[in-house]
Amino acid sequence: MTHNPPNQTQSNTPRAVVLLSGGLDSATCLAIAQSHGYACHCLSFDYHQRHANELAAADRVAAHHNAASHRVATIDLRAFGGSALTDDHIAVPKSDDPFQGDAGDIPVTYVPARNTIFLSYALALAEVLDAKAIYIGVNAVDYSGYPDCRPDFINAFQRMADLATRAGVEGHGPRIESPLSGMTKPDIIRLGLKLGVDYALTHSCYDPSNTGTPCARCDSCRIRKAAFAQLGMQDPALTG
Repeated sequence: MTHNPPNQTQSNTPRAVVLLSGGLDSATCLAIAQSHGYACHCLSFDYHQRHANELAAADRVAAHHNAASHRVATIDLRAFGGSALTDDHIAVPKSDDPFQGDAGDIPVTYVPARNTIFLSYALALAEVLDAKAIYIGVNAVDYSGYPDCRPDFINAFQRMADLATRAGVEGHGPRIESPLSGMTKPDIIRLGLKLGVDYALTHSCYDPSNTGTPCARCDSCRIRKAAFAQLGMQDPALTG
């Protein structure tokens, strides 16, 4: 499924593929890519995750930033399970306590190999579009302990991409850009606000209500809430 067909007036503008989940980080990453002068082709995934609210948010964010295109690829990671986001028998952990950072264990909300899969799709699209870059909003500072959010993973994927594609072998493959990797969550929000990100359009909750209201108690909600609080703000996703 493709939304917002490519704008022909942007044909001479260098292209980038932006992985867009609809969450805070990916929305900021899209704004950064645009600020770098790219025509941004957004790629989201219906991977049979627990809910579709983030896909609706991705649509809103792509439209708000006038993305060159927005594709939604469908894959079935629920067939494998192994995560609270793809297996209804695994509960999403929740707490009323402020988020204190990674405790060292990989949480059950980690989806096995998800970023590897997503980047592989993005790499294929980038080669078709002759995109110069792939942007992914992984963060290695204020995050939940996912192994595929670390700089070592991104660097390893870059080496693989350079070997695995015709564009890479010919020396013009896309660069994997992870501009949020070393930033704190408050700094990400601060930068996004400067770049025009409307965080009320985003959705990060792992387990929202049937009406799409964030639970305010999962790790993702708590990370957001703490970051906005450090900036003296309320999370617009939680205040409506």
